[in-house]
Amino acid sequence: MIPDHKAMIERDPSHRGDQMEYMEASAFARPGAPPSTDIVALLRARAEMKPEAIAYTFLTDGETDKPDSISVSELDVRARAIAVRLSTTAEPGDRALLLYPPGPDFIAAFFGCLYAGVIAVPAYPSSRRHRDRLMAVITDASPAVIMTTAPLAERFEDESTGYALKTMAGSGGRDTPCRLCTDGISSAAAEQWHPFPVAPERLAFLQYTSGSTGDPKGVMVSHGNLMANQEAIRQSFGHNEDTLVVGWLPFYHDMGLIGNILQPLYLGSSAVLMSPMAFLEKPVRW
Repeated sequence: MIPDHKAMIERDPSHRGDQMEYMEASAFARPGAPPSTDIVALLRARAEMKPEAIAYTFLTDGETDKPDSISVSELDVRARAIAVRLSTTAEPGDRALLLYPPGPDFIAAFFGCLYAGVIAVPAYPSSRRHRDRLMAVITDASPAVIMTTAPLAERFEDESTGYALKTMAGSGGRDTPCRLCTDGISSAAAEQWHPFPVAPERLAFLQYTSGSTGDPKGVMVSHGNLMANQEAIRQSFGHNEDTLVVGWLPFYHDMGLIGNILQPLYLGSSAVLMSPMAFLEKPVRW
């Protein structure tokens, strides 16, 4: 069982020092880079500096004739609006299970969690083959809310995801998590968002292992972890703000989330993304 994340997580002070040293020598020491030590402040700074810049372009069916793009300022607005609505059903430190098809809705929901101080738990609506993994993640994370889209929520009653949720509700006296369909949230709600300080030690999300050799294990990832890791990736690959990221990995996968979604935001560049199925059907698309 993942421990209660509402309490501050105690860590080895030496690790915390390593993170801060890495960040002090990072991209944020470069002229023109936003002075941020967490992902929320980073996105807010990017939206202020280059509001019209395209953050992500998702290729529906993997083809360039059906792009779905979102600018940095649009993402910031969506994240704030989602955070406002999420705050009515979850408290800072609660967990939110993210069940989305590949696309911009997942990205907005993930940042919405960070803006609300809620710990994101990226997952994927399960098939019968992966139902046990989803049940293990739900049982371990004990999410307060399930975030998804309206079309997907309608399918939960009949599919494996719905079975997993019902099983959770019927075991150990657990409450069924409430559901929040983020695709129907009005962007006007963004004006009600109130920022709060995010310490490097605050957890950003839980990254679960595949569960191929046992029950999935939740790795606790803090904002400090993320920023240090983003700088390590930038230095290792020689990335800069002109780097265009193109990817197809699942968003709930650590490389898909950290490499394909967060790295371009960190750089101030852009990403072109497609679903794993679009790539598998026609690898030349990548």
